[in-house]
Amino acid sequence: MPADTPAPRDAPGQSPAICHTPALPVTATEKRIVLLIAILAGFLTPFDGSAVNIALPTIGNQFHMDAIALSWVATAYLLASAIFLVPFGKIADIYGRKKVFLWGLALFGAASLVMTFVATEQQMIAVRVFQGIGSAMIFGTSVAILTAVFPPGERGKALGIYITSVYLGLSVGPFFGGILTDVFGWQSIFYINVPIAIAAIFLVLWKLKGEWMECAGERFDLSGSILYSIALVSLMYGFSILPEVIGGVLVVAGVVLIGVFVWYEQRQDCPVLNMQLFFKSRIFAFSNIAALINYSATYAIAFLLSLDLQYTKGFSAEHAGFIIIATPVIQVLVSPFAGRLSDRYDSQIISSVGMGFTALGLFLLIFLNESTPLWYIIAVLMILGFGFGLFSSPNTNAIMSSVEKKYYGVASGINGTMRLLGQMLSMGIGMMLFAIVIGPVEITPQYYPQFTTSLHYAFILFTILCVIGIFASLARGKNSGQTESQG
Repeated sequence: MPADTPAPRDAPGQSPAICHTPALPVTATEKRIVLLIAILAGFLTPFDGSAVNIALPTIGNQFHMDAIALSWVATAYLLASAIFLVPFGKIADIYGRKKVFLWGLALFGAASLVMTFVATEQQMIAVRVFQGIGSAMIFGTSVAILTAVFPPGERGKALGIYITSVYLGLSVGPFFGGILTDVFGWQSIFYINVPIAIAAIFLVLWKLKGEWMECAGERFDLSGSILYSIALVSLMYGFSILPEVIGGVLVVAGVVLIGVFVWYEQRQDCPVLNMQLFFKSRIFAFSNIAALINYSATYAIAFLLSLDLQYTKGFSAEHAGFIIIATPVIQVLVSPFAGRLSDRYDSQIISSVGMGFTALGLFLLIFLNESTPLWYIIAVLMILGFGFGLFSSPNTNAIMSSVEKKYYGVASGINGTMRLLGQMLSMGIGMMLFAIVIGPVEITPQYYPQFTTSLHYAFILFTILCVIGIFASLARGKNSGQTESQG
């Protein structure tokens, strides 16, 4: 069971907290159980999100939903996850990460089951919000628990395996989501979540001993959490409706509110987001910036290439899925290897090289046209998968190894928020370019030239972003992942 020791004040103006530091598992078997739990949780939520996107046309037909309402089925999930990740990371640090992790699994599983009984589009969007909250509770704690259990010399390998499970969920979601939807109906996607959530809950209750709450006794910053939530909603919703004027107004308002949030948090004794993590640790700040840039530059690739393969190349959805899976296959193979490398060598160099390969792949995609051979597309997708795999595990290892144990939950939540913000920004860029270049019309053969032009612009912007990301990754400074920050 955890041992209780008082925590020192780590910054002026912060109240002391009670540290509850659990003993590390003493056997390799116990560590493997913890890793298995994290793998199940890591696979569950991204699989759901990516599988549901494939089922959206079928859901829309059943509920007679327009495009805006249909988009909210996906957006409500991402938005709720982004809003609650950091607050639940802090709640987990105060009241117990295992406790929040369990409740997150239970909420996600229950919402998935309820989703199969919804009768209206409003009910569906509301339940997706609850799924997003459950996802935030899971993602805001799973990386923190892994980081607490595995010592620095083994952490990169464990995080690499965990991140592989996340990417596996993202990559197989569209493929199996399509099969499940066609054969068993869209409800089957949500049924799958229930036994996985139950299995993870059972393993946690049975095998995961002790608790992690290094900030026990601190006051939860409710006002800061509300301000943070309003800022994110304004920013992310505004970006999703660009280039409309109201979208620009909301984006500006969101940026201003984020500035107010940063100012407010620096004056709190117990902030929901300790800004000193950014100001005191160059590694933490620039690693998170690099993650945000990476997701902003890459998340929309699969979406854009799926449209390109089906519209201009004439492939079926199933065949397009088989082609696009080249990226996650390479990614899944490289991520554990990269994680192990980051335990021995400089995470800064490994992840920066990964960002460089990603930039190369994006640059090569700029030259796509209707006559581009299939081998070229597959080769580029493999380059991108190699880059993704090299970047993510070492970058996550650098983030989590740069903070004290008491901030693992918040650091995990911030890392997850960077991912979700990047995903929203990436899709926002793609949709904004479609609106500007093509306009609000169906993509028919007569609009294929404009469609291809919008792809070129998108990949040019993504390449520029990734090049900037290389400098952000290099700017963090050296950190082998083998030593933890002590303050």
